[in-house]
Amino acid sequence: MSDQQNDVPPARTLSPPPTVRRIDKSSRRALFASWLGWTFDGFETYALVLVGPTAVMAVGTKAQLADLPTYISGLLAATLAGWALGGILAGFAADRLGRRRTLILSILWYAIFTGLTALAPDYWWLLTLRFITGMGLGAEWGSATTLIGELWPDRSRGRAAAVLQSGFGVGAVFAALAWYLLEPVGDNAWRYLFLVGTLPALIVLYVRRAVHDPEMWTSVRDRRRKAKAAQEAGTTVAAADRELLRSPFTAVFSHAHLRRRGLLLLVLTVVSVIGLYAVSAWIPAYTAQLAKNTGETGTRWGANAGLVFNGASVPGYLLLGYLADRWGRKPTMLLYYCVSAAVVPVFFFAVHTPQAALAVAAVAGFFILGQFAWMPIYMPELFPTSGRATAISTVFNSARIAGALVTLGTGMLISLLGGITAAATVVGVVMYIIAIATVWFVGPETKGQPLPQ
Repeated sequence: MSDQQNDVPPARTLSPPPTVRRIDKSSRRALFASWLGWTFDGFETYALVLVGPTAVMAVGTKAQLADLPTYISGLLAATLAGWALGGILAGFAADRLGRRRTLILSILWYAIFTGLTALAPDYWWLLTLRFITGMGLGAEWGSATTLIGELWPDRSRGRAAAVLQSGFGVGAVFAALAWYLLEPVGDNAWRYLFLVGTLPALIVLYVRRAVHDPEMWTSVRDRRRKAKAAQEAGTTVAAADRELLRSPFTAVFSHAHLRRRGLLLLVLTVVSVIGLYAVSAWIPAYTAQLAKNTGETGTRWGANAGLVFNGASVPGYLLLGYLADRWGRKPTMLLYYCVSAAVVPVFFFAVHTPQAALAVAAVAGFFILGQFAWMPIYMPELFPTSGRATAISTVFNSARIAGALVTLGTGMLISLLGGITAAATVVGVVMYIIAIATVWFVGPETKGQPLPQ
């Protein structure tokens, strides 16, 4: 039985010692470039939430406008589906072509198609472009996460990955501010917001010049090339090197212990995705409902709740990274899931004014969105270099498919239970309890440990 099967990192991964490795320019540049890319992913994702109704009303037919919620949901579903497909494919690419090259392609991809979204003449073009843009959005996460994990020192890898994840929250706030400035422009304001999303193309110039693939990956690439040449020459190839010639997906998930890790990580990731889309998505709507009950303007209060929820995620991400490096990955994950399970019923049953809703929405954003930071921290530490990007991208992006299906089911549950409060609470509490029961069984505690080779 291997060391990984025993949940102990292989001995060869213990050099160089974590106390010796330094945060060099290459590591900082890679984090900055990846953070910028993920920031615009957050911008693009929240931009659609903000302008989806406006965009459909601008390009939709009378029949489509008569069923507006369905067609708005279609745009969100298309983006999530594209995200899942693009993310999984990009994981393969990052393991075969390199982290840096895949990062460049993903940024260019979503920047170009975001710009084209601004030119959509009708709903079906808009839907198609959202799907293609979603592919680029999904592609960026796996390559960036793997790049940072392989470049940063073991003692501070958690904080670096949390900084990366914080870009998503910053991007959402940026989208809200941009929409605040652009909305008064007129009927084409939604198009201008998507045009802002083309700015990430400029990041590519920086990535090409300043970012390099980690030595950990280039070493595996060179071994793969030598093994392939040896195989073609008819000479004997060592068993470990033959493994590198298989597809990354097969090489990783053909091992029972890695397959088990992937499945348990998928459970945790699905829980977080459901908490976001099937529970937290109702926070603005519920806040708006409370505001209307007190004679306030519901739309304004709902928008404020959404902004507070997303803004509070940024310190939530950063604290998770700090605690993960100090306490450990699994204790920190458990804390975030426990608080998330508690805050959902508090928000939907104990809050009765829009002012209180904003305060609790901040706590919810801090923990419910903040918990996503464990994914770029912990996932890369559980898989070998040859299939790391494939494994984490498959898990992270497959969760969006499952999350989308459960989100649709939550809508039906709302109708069945007669309101947002009961449905969101039932889904949220049940999901987070599942996560709490799963955390300790996923894999080893990896705080301060080198990545498996």
